[in-house]
Amino acid sequence: MRFALIFNPFKYKVHEENLRIVQKYFGMFPPLSLAWVASIAREAGHTVTIIDARTLRLSKEEVLCRLKEFKPDILGFMMTTYMFLDTLEWIKYLKKNLNVPVVVGGYNLRVYPKESISHLEIDFGVVEHALDTIPQLFDALEGKRRLEDVVGLVYKKNNEIIVNPPKPVVFESFPFPARDLLPNELYAEFPTERKNFTVMVTSLGCPRGCLFCEAGRTIYNPRKPETVVKEIEDCYKKYNIREIDIFDYDFTADKKRVIEICRLLKEKKLDLIWACRSRIDIDKEILKEMKEAGCRRIYYGIESGVQEILDIVNKGITIKQIRETIKITKDLGIKALGFFLIGAPKETYKTVKQTVKFAKELNLDYVQFSKCLAKPLTPLWRQLVERTGKDYWRDWILGKEIDRNLPRPWTELTNEQIDRLARWAYISYHTRPSFLLRAVLNVRSFKEFKRKLFAYLDMLFSQEKVSCEDKNFVAYCEEPKKVIFYKRKI
Repeated sequence: MRFALIFNPFKYKVHEENLRIVQKYFGMFPPLSLAWVASIAREAGHTVTIIDARTLRLSKEEVLCRLKEFKPDILGFMMTTYMFLDTLEWIKYLKKNLNVPVVVGGYNLRVYPKESISHLEIDFGVVEHALDTIPQLFDALEGKRRLEDVVGLVYKKNNEIIVNPPKPVVFESFPFPARDLLPNELYAEFPTERKNFTVMVTSLGCPRGCLFCEAGRTIYNPRKPETVVKEIEDCYKKYNIREIDIFDYDFTADKKRVIEICRLLKEKKLDLIWACRSRIDIDKEILKEMKEAGCRRIYYGIESGVQEILDIVNKGITIKQIRETIKITKDLGIKALGFFLIGAPKETYKTVKQTVKFAKELNLDYVQFSKCLAKPLTPLWRQLVERTGKDYWRDWILGKEIDRNLPRPWTELTNEQIDRLARWAYISYHTRPSFLLRAVLNVRSFKEFKRKLFAYLDMLFSQEKVSCEDKNFVAYCEEPKKVIFYKRKI
């Protein structure tokens, strides 16, 4: 079969956890999920293409033109809960003009499988991972098996939506993502220092139970150190990648595994830097190994500078641990980024001020202040549904809700106050002369300087005090000439 995967652009939403300007400069990331699906389909003998319309700034009409040339038998899309309606709009347009089946996947299908494919234009859904579902679905479409026998498939039959139980997968058995189908030169995130840049995932799941996180209490499913390093080496040699951000929920969850990855990386002696996400409760030994293996940035989930709030959201860390780990990280020459929440349970004006003051004391290289949100499958979401008797996200998927701020009954702050405080936190943190000087001195290229300068000025002068929808939203692109080149090449 000829399988076309489309990654569409999306507009800024009021219900998002990030401010509009943060989302604008957040990054141009490769659609890794679609690249995995492409590899899975290719290994099963099918012809695949990926059209990254978001990064290439392609219109629906331009994508349709490319699809007509490719002549797909089926289209594939990744559906996130927050951007569901944007993707559905693209599906409707392309389905109307091509009249081929559509299969969707992504995290949203784990939460709302039936609601997701209730729309007329969507034919099939993948509940969990595509590893078994996509090859089996294509076999069924070619008449080699029944839809009833396809594991993890959501489909329609006699005006009824059927959900086949998924099958557990071992992440180690996944092929490497099909990065050869992506414009690797165009990807970057806000702190990116080197190009080409890409992202990786080396483990699934997280055994922790933070109230705000959708991955809490999910099975930890890692890839072997040898497999991780082989993928890094492939990125380096095949795609000229010199910086990688590892998107695991907690890359350092297994100390022995991380040390072995670092040992193997040191043996390879690749001219490459990498970043990862980690809990704060790691020790100096693992940090030292990571630095020697090329780690240059660590994104720490700090969340708050108030111990009471850390305890309420079930972080399992202390203020003392945070101070110690950040000091060790910086002493080793690794840049530290802190993720913080604004509007967490029991949050007040006073606690927000304490958190921003704490972030300044830590002297972090990067900070992110997100609005605490009841995301699907999180304990906060379950509490909100139980308290209000209404599931906003379910109704959003069904087209029964508008884009709006969700209630936050766990804090005395209003949504408007949280918006204002998040904006203030960014400006207050970044407008310190010492921080600005250090940021300029640490810049490695003109493109990096321009990206960070524009983001700073936009936050000062363009970020609204109270979030509002932006229908003309376009993510920042630092390679407009290369985008035009790729368009012509395609």
